[in-house]
Amino acid sequence: MTTAAWHERLRRSVSLSLFAGEDVLKKLLILLVLAWLLLGVVLPLIPLVQRSLSDRDGNWVGLANYLRYFNTPALSISFANSLRVSVITTLLAVTLAFGYAYALSRTQMPGKRFFLVAAMLPLYVPPLAHAIGLVYLFGRKGLITTGFGGAFERLVGWQGWDINLYGFNGILLGELLYVFPQAVMILLVAASLADARLYEASLTLQAPPWRTFLTVTLPSMKYGLVSSVFVVFTLVLTDFGVPKVVGGNYNVMATDIYKQVIGQQNFEMGATISVLLLIPTAIAFVIDRLMQRRQAAVLTSRAVPYQPKPNRWADALGFVYCSLVTFAVFSVIATVFLASLVDIWPYKLNLTLRHFDFSKVGGGGYAAFWNSVRMSFYTAVIGTAMTFLSAYALEKLRPFRSIRTLAYFFSMIPVALPGMVIGLAYIFFFNPLEWNLGPLRVSNPFHFMYNTMAILVLSNIVHFYTVSFMTATTALKQLDNEFESVSESLGVPFYRTFWKVTVPLSLPALLEMGMYYFVNAMVTVSAVIFLYSPRLKLASVAIVNMDDAGDTAAAAAMSVLVILTSVGVRLLYDLLTRRLSQQALKWKTR
Repeated sequence: MTTAAWHERLRRSVSLSLFAGEDVLKKLLILLVLAWLLLGVVLPLIPLVQRSLSDRDGNWVGLANYLRYFNTPALSISFANSLRVSVITTLLAVTLAFGYAYALSRTQMPGKRFFLVAAMLPLYVPPLAHAIGLVYLFGRKGLITTGFGGAFERLVGWQGWDINLYGFNGILLGELLYVFPQAVMILLVAASLADARLYEASLTLQAPPWRTFLTVTLPSMKYGLVSSVFVVFTLVLTDFGVPKVVGGNYNVMATDIYKQVIGQQNFEMGATISVLLLIPTAIAFVIDRLMQRRQAAVLTSRAVPYQPKPNRWADALGFVYCSLVTFAVFSVIATVFLASLVDIWPYKLNLTLRHFDFSKVGGGGYAAFWNSVRMSFYTAVIGTAMTFLSAYALEKLRPFRSIRTLAYFFSMIPVALPGMVIGLAYIFFFNPLEWNLGPLRVSNPFHFMYNTMAILVLSNIVHFYTVSFMTATTALKQLDNEFESVSESLGVPFYRTFWKVTVPLSLPALLEMGMYYFVNAMVTVSAVIFLYSPRLKLASVAIVNMDDAGDTAAAAAMSVLVILTSVGVRLLYDLLTRRLSQQALKWKTR
């Protein structure tokens, strides 16, 4: 054998060994994705279900807990209350959001950018803050209830308006504020996808506006409407913050879980209600997915994007409508800021910063706030990295097709898991020193995570995982598979292509995911209410505890800190998106 032939044979053998090593790395990455999804999503649900079928001593009782739930009027009525609130709120929220999205996308009214930002503002407000704002407006000593402290009675004889806030009315108003931006986002996308040719044909046929609306506009938005209905229904059904503050004696399932676990230490009934809470959300999710599979393309390759034409009456009506909705949203949020700055509501209305001194109230004070900032930062960084790597492994790597399909299915489960269910499931999974597996008792290797920052971060990552995963998957699908094919043909390792090509091209999506994780981790309470420890108090939980103790002004002050932090991160995200995206995508201008 000649020297040249020997070198060629050696080169091929080294290349084959490198490719074999890469294949092992790809398989290992896919298995790691499956393992973390099992640990964070699937396995904790098993002891939750098991606990709902057991008594306090751990003995199997079958469906006895479920029968006791429905045979206890004080508990079973919560199921009907939750469904009632969810259905009515969904109908109202989707209707209001439809009009708002329609005005933004189908009119030429002025101030569209402002109204869009205004609609998204409630996303950065803790749900409890919405309820606190309503208390200061419509509570027993609220501005509206007392006619602005009797000022309107002296001027015009109006004594105020008592809406009976504590109960169904308060929950309905608070949930409307909470879910309105989510519904607007979905419907705005649906309203933006319109084929101008259909409207031109309708105009040519001299169809009246109402007929065009029924035969063209609504059919083109039907899937967006269906998605918004199920998203809003699920959010309202599983929310804990608003009912906790303004629910009064009107019990719902989310607050029942809290009362059973925290108030009565009845973990078995808490697990039972959690499983029952899963059923409607899972059904809503399955129906939504089935509807999305039937969705046909609204815009074809020959479609002409719809551009609304100026219409004086339609533009004026849209402007007035959006102004009224924005005023309602701003009124509640502004009231939270005002409540945090007023000395004694409603008797001494002089401005003060004393409510921002948390040393005289419970809840954890600034330590709780900074714990939330740290937790949100860790959630954003670790969650974005884990989510993007998971999406990359399932979308771009070839080995283990069946395992990738299973992992993709597991990635969809968190969207149907209420935060309180995740928290309670994590107690049953991570807290025991040993697991009871029938006749076997196995040491729990994950017990060390309990009462640490790690379990708080993991619960938040899982709680908000599906939306971020879909964002990452969408970004990766937009990248041509030729990048990987060319790299493989040139002998470039896949991880080098991932770092040098995939990550820079996906930078906008990565920043979006990080911002989404941070903001939601700051404002959420349901996912962490069962998991925080006395040495790791959180801002959102501090708001709950302050409100329980009657320190509502301090709770408003803590809410203001959370809002300012979330909005600040959003502004920072906008700045980074503009600058880093321009730097990362300079190759397009070459």
